[in-house]
Amino acid sequence: MSNSSTAPPTIPHTVWLARGRHVGSEDAAGVVRRQLQRLKDREVIDDHLEPDEDQGHDPRELVFEARWRVEQTVTVRARLTFPAPDSPAAASASPDGRDWILVAEAERTWDPRWPSPATVFWPEDADSGWDHAPVPGLRFREVNPLPSDEKDLRRLFRSCAQDGWSVHVVVHEAMTPDARGRLPLARLLPASLRHCVVEHRATPDQLRSVNWALLREFDFQVPRGGAVVLPTNPAAPGYDVRDFSVRSVFLDGSEPTELVDVLCRYAASARPLPEGGTEAVTALREQWSLMTLEEELARERRLVAMYAEALEAMTKSRDLYRESADRANEALSALRESGGAVAPGGPPSSAGSPFQRTFGRLRDATKALRPAPPADGDRVSPSAEGDRVDPSRDGGGSAEER
Repeated sequence: MSNSSTAPPTIPHTVWLARGRHVGSEDAAGVVRRQLQRLKDREVIDDHLEPDEDQGHDPRELVFEARWRVEQTVTVRARLTFPAPDSPAAASASPDGRDWILVAEAERTWDPRWPSPATVFWPEDADSGWDHAPVPGLRFREVNPLPSDEKDLRRLFRSCAQDGWSVHVVVHEAMTPDARGRLPLARLLPASLRHCVVEHRATPDQLRSVNWALLREFDFQVPRGGAVVLPTNPAAPGYDVRDFSVRSVFLDGSEPTELVDVLCRYAASARPLPEGGTEAVTALREQWSLMTLEEELARERRLVAMYAEALEAMTKSRDLYRESADRANEALSALRESGGAVAPGGPPSSAGSPFQRTFGRLRDATKALRPAPPADGDRVSPSAEGDRVDPSRDGGGSAEER
């Protein structure tokens, strides 16, 4: 785990974010376009937009924006981005498919019971191929069996800790479940958690090896027949495994109330923003294009106010320069009118004259620009120069010799 003393920025409580990979046979952008238009036609969302390339993003990436309302009054703005294939935000684990990043922000604290932003941009059918998690081999909305090899287990848990975009939970089966118990728990979670929670399932005989790997990577264990939420690296400052673990999870098709509560509390906790998350949230807030008429008017008013402040500052600077120029012209005029009245060594004898005051200001202002006088050892007076005797003119002898 990281030992950095600097606390990383955390995910804002109004923000929902997720990241995944589309590996379906259809074009990912085409799937998103059809889904957005379908929801707009059904009036599920207010509007959607595909911004032009001149909106500040990389022209090689694709951006989709959508807005809708929850609880009839709370506006949600969401931005789905397909990063450029060779950008740092794009995963390099798989040669096929395309990475996507989805960030949504509401006008108040996010409620996990609200509809998932993922289902606004992506269809919910299981064959669409968009729900692959950032960690290779894992998927949202499905049970992900843990590997049997202990080295593979450690490697997987280490990768999960680096994936701050998703919530990883390890569930241990106390006994082999029936058909209902083998179904993924995602279907029983609140809507907004279904597409950011990755469920890892350990069989009854894997408890020892799984706990060995968890001890090596995180210094804790999963309870027999229970579950534990894995921390990120770096871990959230308030993370305590006792707060995010469950003693018993009944895999019988019933709602796992205690586990749902733990996942909701973890999702609402002060989690660190994942790598690339700061840029994604900033882009949603500062490069947003899908505005209503009222929002566009408010933006133009802010721009007018900003330009007015800038113009006022420029006007003040101009007045200061003009005042300095007037003073310089005043001093120059006074110097020309005085003729030879100024002694070489200083200002006129009349201490209260306008010329003296102007000259004094200019003298103080230009004092720092004067070249430094030569050192005493290098200065030669005219009298000393004239007193030097050329030996060639008097025969080369001294006065005593003559």
